[in-house]
Amino acid sequence: MTDVSLLPGAFHHRWDWQLSAACRGADSSLFFHPPDERGDARTEREERAKRVCFRCPVRQACLRHSLEAREQFGVWGGLGEEERRALIAAARRERGSACRPAA
Repeated sequence: MTDVSLLPGAFHHRWDWQLSAACRGADSSLFFHPPDERGDARTEREERAKRVCFRCPVRQACLRHSLEAREQFGVWGGLGEEERRALIAAARRERGSACRPAA
């Protein structure tokens, strides 16, 4: 479940990007998998969702939101769940190595 405490709050300027999103009005089932979806069906649905994202004028804002809010599910900003987890893990490793003294 998304940790709503990480959301930026009700500042309209923080959310206005959603008004220009290419996915606005699209069926959310394109971006979020049903519980029993696996294999090729999941890969194909996710690829269709990403094609919408790749033509989106606010893709970077969407991705930034998903990373800040730690969105666990769905396609956000052109990245799937595993891709966002990998970005977050890489950022953690980078921060961890920056904090260690040089050998």
